[in-house]
Amino acid sequence: MTKNFNTIHFIGIGGTGMSGLAKILSEMGYKVTGSDIMESNTTRRLTKMGIKVFIGHSYDNVGDADLVVVSTAIPMNNPEVLGARQKGIKVVHRSDILSKLMDEKNGIAVTGAHGKTTTASMISLILENSNFSPTVIIGGELNDIGANAVLGHGDFLVAEADESDGSFLKLNPYIAVVTNIEGEHLDYYGDIENIKNAFIKFLMKIPDEGFLVLGSDNPNISDIMQRINKRIFTFGIKNKADFMAENIKLNGTKTIFDFVRNGRFLGQLILNVPGIHNIYNALAAAAVCCELGVSIENIQKSLMDFKGVKRRFQIVGDFKDLKIIDDYAHHPTEIKATLQAAKQCNPSRLIVIFQPHRYTRTRDLYKEFGNAFDYADEVIVTGIYSAGENPINGVTSGLIVDSIKKNNLPVTYVENKDEVTEYLYNRIRPGDYIVTVGAGDIWETAYNLTYKLRDRFS
Repeated sequence: MTKNFNTIHFIGIGGTGMSGLAKILSEMGYKVTGSDIMESNTTRRLTKMGIKVFIGHSYDNVGDADLVVVSTAIPMNNPEVLGARQKGIKVVHRSDILSKLMDEKNGIAVTGAHGKTTTASMISLILENSNFSPTVIIGGELNDIGANAVLGHGDFLVAEADESDGSFLKLNPYIAVVTNIEGEHLDYYGDIENIKNAFIKFLMKIPDEGFLVLGSDNPNISDIMQRINKRIFTFGIKNKADFMAENIKLNGTKTIFDFVRNGRFLGQLILNVPGIHNIYNALAAAAVCCELGVSIENIQKSLMDFKGVKRRFQIVGDFKDLKIIDDYAHHPTEIKATLQAAKQCNPSRLIVIFQPHRYTRTRDLYKEFGNAFDYADEVIVTGIYSAGENPINGVTSGLIVDSIKKNNLPVTYVENKDEVTEYLYNRIRPGDYIVTVGAGDIWETAYNLTYKLRDRFS
C-alpha cells in the first residue's frame, strides 16, 4: 500500500470483507473511517479500535478522505460514492485493496463455491502455530482469535478470494486453493462454462514458483485441471489424489481420519468440527501447509484445537442433549453438508429453519433446494432475505416449500422469522437439534430461541 493515501473511507464498513480490510489498514497506520446503514457488533468493535464509524450514509461522511472503498453491494448512486466523485476522490473496489496488500506478501488465496472461510481459517491457525505469523483476512470471525483479520509480521497473507463477482481476477497470489466449483452466481456469470473459464484465468496467474491445491473430487475442477499448466497438488476422499483422507470415523462432533500423501501415511488427524465437508476443508489446509514445510505434528495439533468459525455450525444454545445451532449455509450443497454434520451427532429430531437468501438464488436453485433437506425431520421456511435485491415477479419462498413437499418432508412456511420462536417453543423437546441456516439475519432466531428456552431446559 502506498502512503499517498492518509485517510481511507469504507462505505459499508460493517461487512465481513470490508471490516477485515479496515482493521488491517488501521493497524498499518492509516487513518480509517467508515459508514454502515446500521450499528452492529462489528461496527462497535471497529469504533473501539479508534475507527470513526458513521451510522447511515451521507455525503458528509466522506469528509477529507483520500480514498474511498466500496464492495459490490454498494450501488454507484450511493450518496457517499456520489460525494466522493464530486470531490474528485478516487473510489476503488475492496478487491483492489486486497490485491495491493497481497502484492506485498506471498499470498495464499482460498476460493471456491463452499468452504472458503473455514479452509482459510484452518490454514491461518496452522501457520500461526508454526511461527509463520501470517496476515489474515477472512470472511468470518475465527473463534480461535475472535476476529476476521490479523496483521502478522511474516511473509504470508491468507485471504479468501471472492469468485462471486469476478473480483478474484484482480489478485496475484503465490498459492491458490480451490475447494470446489459449482453453478453459483449465475446472475453474474450466466452459465457454468463462464464460471470455469474464470477459474482457469485466475489459476493461470499463479507464478511458476507457486502452486495450486485443488479438490479433485469436484467434477468441475477435474474438467479444468488439464487446461492449467501449473504445479498442482490435489486433495480428496473418493478419487485418487496427492493428499487423501482414509479410514474416516465420524463420532458426534468429532471426526478422525488418516492423512495420506501419495499412498504414504503421514499421521492421524482429529477434528472437533463435524461433517464430511470439514474433512475436505482440513485436507486442503493440511496440503498447503505440508508443501510449505510445516511439520505433521503442528498440523495435527492445530486442526485438533481448531474451534471453528462464527456462523459455521455454531452451537448457540446448549441444553445437554438439546442443541440450537446456527450456520451460514445458503446454497443447497452447503445446507446438505451442514445437515449431514448435524445428523452425525445423532439427534432424536433434526428441525431446520431456513431463510432463503436473494431472489435470484431462489429463482435459479429452488428445485435444488428441494433436495437439500433430506437429513431433516422437519423444515420451516421463512420469507426471502433480499440482500438488497429487488423482488422478482413470481419468485417467493413458496417455490422452495413446494419443492421440499415433493420429497414428502414435513415443511411449514412462516413468513416472518420473528414468529418462528413462538411457533416452535412448545413443540421442542429434549434430544432435538434445531438448526438455523441462511446468509441473512436468521441467526437472530437461533439466539431468540436459546433465550426463550433457558427457563424450560436449564
